[in-house]
Amino acid sequence: MPKEARPSTGEQAKQHALAQLRQAILHGEMAPAQRLVENELAEQFGVTRASIRAALIDLESQGLVERIRNRGSRVRVVTVDEAVAITECRMVLEGLCAAKAADLASDEQLVELTDLGTAMSKAVADGEPVTYSDLNHELHSRIREFSGQQTAQELLERLNAQLVRHRFQLALRPGRPQQSLNEHLTMIEAIRARDPQAAETAVRAHLTSVIEALRD
Repeated sequence: MPKEARPSTGEQAKQHALAQLRQAILHGEMAPAQRLVENELAEQFGVTRASIRAALIDLESQGLVERIRNRGSRVRVVTVDEAVAITECRMVLEGLCAAKAADLASDEQLVELTDLGTAMSKAVADGEPVTYSDLNHELHSRIREFSGQQTAQELLERLNAQLVRHRFQLALRPGRPQQSLNEHLTMIEAIRARDPQAAETAVRAHLTSVIEALRD
């Protein structure tokens, strides 16, 4: 949004600040434990401190920001134990979505999953872990979308937002993309075979592997 078009007050200003802050955290532009100074953010986004404060409250409820008594707000640090607990919850919800997608995905959507698998294979072969990480995220997102399970999608969006830093760290770990790729290709094949049980099992196996990698 051009600077002159930014709303300075009200609900629109809060939503503008919320969207910009959320994107910055999810893209790693704001690191875990980084302080979030209201005056600086208000100036940066062209809104009032009240709009920034309201946006930070929303981000706190989403698990992305934490308020430290007498010290203001900072980007929330997600510990390994928390990341494991979140992934255990993902296992149930994403298994459900994969099973639903195996039942409900259209032929065109199955082709899209296959194409994503091909692109992921190429990224691994070319030694491009960041590209692979982005495609990994896209694959999970598409499976959730194709499941038609809106409630699970909303819950997973919140859970996954808290894992961005850990996801990138795993993607950059030597050997991890190769292992992860095989797990994702198994998920895709089960959904393409329209086998809900196999799809759910494949997702659970993949996320069990993620938990083991987090603990390492």
